[in-house]
Amino acid sequence: MILSTLTNADRYAALYPLFPRAFEFMRNTDLLSLAPGRYPIIDKQLFVIVENVPGRTRADAKLECHRKYIDIQLVLEGTDEMGWMALADCCEPVSDYNTEKDIQFFHDAPTTWIATPPGAFCIFFPDDAHAPLVSTGNVRKAIFKIALEPTP
Repeated sequence: MILSTLTNADRYAALYPLFPRAFEFMRNTDLLSLAPGRYPIIDKQLFVIVENVPGRTRADAKLECHRKYIDIQLVLEGTDEMGWMALADCCEPVSDYNTEKDIQFFHDAPTTWIATPPGAFCIFFPDDAHAPLVSTGNVRKAIFKIALEPTP
């Protein structure tokens, strides 16, 4: 898991081949003007989901993980207090992994909470369980989904 700001994004661009394209899109797109929804950048390899939703409580937030995609969650408005726990430490699954939706939820409580303000992002790799959208207000964010495996 990485927490940083968009101004420092170049430090992380070399970590994965599609990160430079994701950071370029963040810098060159007026993300606040995008309506909530899904926007393709490179087919299924790289896309962004824009959300504008009321925050939830820590008790209501469920840890989740993904196996096919890395998340870069960029907060645009509000503060998203995201929970985190190493996936290896999660032992209370809500259900089996959903291959189609690339998600699995857990009853485990996060071990760490990260208050992420506007202009900051968290990168969650497949071994990072995370519980997003914890806030007392509204959260507007852009979630960049970066495929781990190339698709034909």
